[in-house]
Amino acid sequence: MRMTRQLRIAQVGPVATSIPPPGSSSVELFTSSLTEGLVARGHRVTLFATGTSRTSADLHATLARGYGEDPSAWPWELCELLNLSAALERASEFDVIHYQAISWPISLPLTRLAAVPLVQTVHHAPSRDEIALWSHYPEAPFVAISHAQAALLAGLNVVATIHHSVDPEAFTFSSTPRDYLLYLGRFTEGKGVLQAIEVARRTGLPLILAAAENDYYRTTVAPHVDGIRVTYAGEVGHAAKVALLGGARALLYPVQTGEPFGLVLTEAMACGTPVAALDRGAVHEIVEDGITGGVFSSLDQMVEGLAGVIALDRATVRARTVARFGVEKMIDAYEELYAQLAAGKRGPGGHSPDIQRQALASRTEL
Repeated sequence: MRMTRQLRIAQVGPVATSIPPPGSSSVELFTSSLTEGLVARGHRVTLFATGTSRTSADLHATLARGYGEDPSAWPWELCELLNLSAALERASEFDVIHYQAISWPISLPLTRLAAVPLVQTVHHAPSRDEIALWSHYPEAPFVAISHAQAALLAGLNVVATIHHSVDPEAFTFSSTPRDYLLYLGRFTEGKGVLQAIEVARRTGLPLILAAAENDYYRTTVAPHVDGIRVTYAGEVGHAAKVALLGGARALLYPVQTGEPFGLVLTEAMACGTPVAALDRGAVHEIVEDGITGGVFSSLDQMVEGLAGVIALDRATVRARTVARFGVEKMIDAYEELYAQLAAGKRGPGGHSPDIQRQALASRTEL
């Protein structure tokens, strides 16, 4: 059910680069999708981001360019804090502030100082040590992006679990793939690029790698690239990414470290391309085994089952993905969450009366 009340929302994005990004940075892509969806519903949204960002929301440009593009914009933590502080300074103009953490939730220490509800989303899988530190603010509301991530946030105030969405208009359906497999993601050990190369070698299928070059690529991955069986496409923009995803017989996702979502999974499946993934993190929440892809417990199983993944009906892959991860479904969930947060009573200083009493008791004990 769509909300009828117009909300005033501050969407605080990362300021490493523009929103949406020129490349495939998932946090910026998600922030853009959420912002545009809320504006389309009639909400008054202010996006706090770089001056190079493109949005239909009101844009508050804290930095002209992001710290990923401007070497003088450093340290990065200060850039992020400046952007967040700009939203807090205008808090009286909003019903809720949502901070998208590029790494760790810088917003936490400001929870009790904010004049309106301040909710945060982290886009990685936090460690136990991180959770222990964040628990200094047990009342701070978090949005989890998967049930797998919500489990990692145990002990914190997870107010909702909302999956990311994929825009079917931005990821066009491809009924007839070309003859290659695809790896699309950062070049790190945890992403499983070497395992993707192994799967391609053992199945005899060509593999295209698409990601930004880094030290790990140069030292570890590049020796396997021969331009024939394994080809490096570099970092690709949106149009080229869609073409690569749609043209692949399958997307390989043999992650070694569990991730809290995996936006590339929904992007591939929205193009009709099935996914072959290891069962780590949120994979089993996103990929429907035997319907939109294959979820495997080992690399050997992935090699053995890849032919079955490739044989899946691409129209069904697309339809199921749009039904489960459509933009409207995600916006519905965020509208409901923001309305609930905005309706909560706030005391002087920004936090609830219960938190005020707890803080006063703590000072009295000292």
